Amino acid sequence: MNRKQLLVSFSGLDGSGKSTQIANLTAYLQDRGLEVRNLAFWDDVVVGTRYRESFVHKVYGSEKGIGAPERPVNRRDKNVRKWYLSIARHFLYLADAIHLRAVIRKARSSSAQALIMDRYIYDELANLPLGSPLTRWFVNMVAWIVPRPDVAYLLDADPEAARARKPEYPVDFMRQCRAAYFRLAELLGSLTIVPPLPLPEAKAEVERAIHSQLRDRVAAQGLSVQSA
Repeated sequence: MNRKQLLVSFSGLDGSGKSTQIANLTAYLQDRGLEVRNLAFWDDVVVGTRYRESFVHKVYGSEKGIGAPERPVNRRDKNVRKWYLSIARHFLYLADAIHLRAVIRKARSSSAQALIMDRYIYDELANLPLGSPLTRWFVNMVAWIVPRPDVAYLLDADPEAARARKPEYPVDFMRQCRAAYFRLAELLGSLTIVPPLPLPEAKAEVERAIHSQLRDRVAAQGLSVQSA
């Protein structure tokens, strides 16, 4: 595994199971002898997180914290769709894309053989008005700027079930998000969609896609990759 570092990203609705699948995939790769580094898009990539959080809390009254079944949270950030926020998001997401490129470049200088990202620029792009031709042009430009993951997972989920696991946004908004993710997947043509399956089956789908990448990468070296 002395070739280019493996880059994997996970996208999807809040409550779609990203954290669980990232933990499973990290263990899967480590069991096969790979050094893995995990990054969170919001914590490690997004530009000016403190100021962006402060803005939505003060201006729109967004509640702090992460929603849980026993403690729902009323978030007001990406679900606020003012026209001026849409314009601002284009500029902010462009800054995030440029910083993402720098973060991955730095990570690739480390000894890690696999980089797994909790969310990616795709989660931000899905929050834009994809019906606009200018926005679709912007999406293609950003996709050209950022490194393309070797596997970019999109974890599909039933909006009602996802909200029950992580109650932060209204169900109607989550339905809109789900539709936006599929529209983005069609536009980019590079996302690996994992359907809403029971956990063992979803885990197998994730492992199947990464196993194919590992097999292709080591085939030239005369090595073998252990089956999932």
